[in-house]
Amino acid sequence: MATGSRTLDQMVERLAGASDPKRRYAYVLWLARKLPAAEPGLFCDDNRVRGCVSQVYVRGTLQEGKLHWQGDSDAQITKGLLALLIQGTEGLEPQVLVAMSPAFIKETGLQASLTLSRANGFLNIFKTMQAQARLLAAAP
Repeated sequence: MATGSRTLDQMVERLAGASDPKRRYAYVLWLARKLPAAEPGLFCDDNRVRGCVSQVYVRGTLQEGKLHWQGDSDAQITKGLLALLIQGTEGLEPQVLVAMSPAFIKETGLQASLTLSRANGFLNIFKTMQAQARLLAAAP
C-alpha cells in the first residue's frame, strides 16, 4: 500500500513484516525515544489531540510549502505512535497528507497489540494532523 510518503511506507512495511507483536512494540518505543524534545509552547489546548486517553500534543508548521511537526505525549506508546506519524509525514506537502487514507494504520499490524482506546488514539492523532495540514494549506 502506498501512502504518498516513502518514509511512512517503509515504516509500515517494517511493522507489518514483524511477526512478533513484541518487536512492533519495541520499534514504537524506540521511535518514542527518538522524538525530539518539544518546546514548552506546544503544550496548549490548541495543539491537544482530542479523543486520546493520554495527553497528546502536535503542531504542524509550513516552511517553503512543506510540513514540519512537533509533538509530545505523556505515555511512551502513544509518543511512539505520534513519532511514527511525525517522522512518516515530515516534509510532505499538506495536500499529500490531507489526501492520505488512514488504512495504513491497519497495515502496520499494531491494532493486534494496542488496546482499543490506544488504537482510536492513533487514528485521532492522524486525523488531527490531517486537519492541521488542511488549515495550513488553506492559509494565505
